[in-house]
Amino acid sequence: MRSPLLLALFLSLAFGNVGAQAPVTKDPTTQDAQQPTDAAQAEADADALYGQQPTAAREPVATDTSQTPPSDVPPSQVPPSDEEQLIPEDTRTSAEEDFNALYGVQEYDPLADPTLPAPFLEPSSYDPWEKLNRRVHRFNNAVDRIIAKPLATAYIKIAPRPVRLGVGNFFSNLGQPVSSLNALLQGKPKQAGQSIARFVVNATLGVGGFFDPATKFRLPNKSEDFGQTLGVWGWTKSRYVELPLFGPRTVRDVFGLVGDGQLALLRGVEEDKVRVFLQGLQLVDVRTQLMSVDAMREGAADEYALFRDAWMQRRNYQIVGDRRIEGEEDGLPDYLREEEDNPTVPADAMPLIPGSPGG
Repeated sequence: MRSPLLLALFLSLAFGNVGAQAPVTKDPTTQDAQQPTDAAQAEADADALYGQQPTAAREPVATDTSQTPPSDVPPSQVPPSDEEQLIPEDTRTSAEEDFNALYGVQEYDPLADPTLPAPFLEPSSYDPWEKLNRRVHRFNNAVDRIIAKPLATAYIKIAPRPVRLGVGNFFSNLGQPVSSLNALLQGKPKQAGQSIARFVVNATLGVGGFFDPATKFRLPNKSEDFGQTLGVWGWTKSRYVELPLFGPRTVRDVFGLVGDGQLALLRGVEEDKVRVFLQGLQLVDVRTQLMSVDAMREGAADEYALFRDAWMQRRNYQIVGDRRIEGEEDGLPDYLREEEDNPTVPADAMPLIPGSPGG
């Protein structure tokens, strides 16, 4: 009984060792399934050697699935990754991309952007005599309110518009010879010739200048004075001064006013009564033309500063406006460009000093 049992045990051990040494062919389909078992066996062996580790340390490392969103989630709803959030969104237009391709990427600085319009700057006027000028301004306002404006209002009611227009043409034409001389001194011979031609045409065909046929002959009405000439010659900066009765000026324009007054045709009238009457009528005509700018005073926080800055802007335009490049902006409002709508007290109205030539 013992012999068959021993023989069977011997045979089982012999064939078992041969089976262990024989190569085992693994099925590729089951290879991946065995890997987790091997990993678990490795963890068990590690626990046996080094002791059991905390459960959190043995948890498998989570893989980053942010780059591979589920297939059922639309791409537009997938939240951006941390790296994508650090990259700013490209909002450049096609024109900006073309520019960057040619000149490289430029960092935008809104404070130094040359394409932005220039900031608005209040005109700076050189007015060191402001306290004195304000007193004279109040005096001129009082004279205007008591005398000049009532006379201008009565003149508008009495004289029809064609008559007022003819009177304005007459005094404007009298100033053309002085304007022609100053244009020539400023290096504008063409304008000087046009002014003389305008004077001759209006004095003859225009019945002494009451009518304006020269405009139909395309002879422009441009006014130049000696103050502008001094500015063209280099006296560009001059302090502001307001003269009694003559209003806004600069020191440069005061010298110019004296120079033009010696050449004014109206001052050549020897009959005092006629000359004074014409000078008074001229002043009333100037005040009538200024009726259109009276609305500027309404609501002005500082009337003196408003008139000073507007006059200085217009004066600078008169000096350098003709020499600007065509199309260049000068920032002057349109209502300050017109000569007819912004007249000043002319040199003709200066009173003659007794003992002077013609006095």
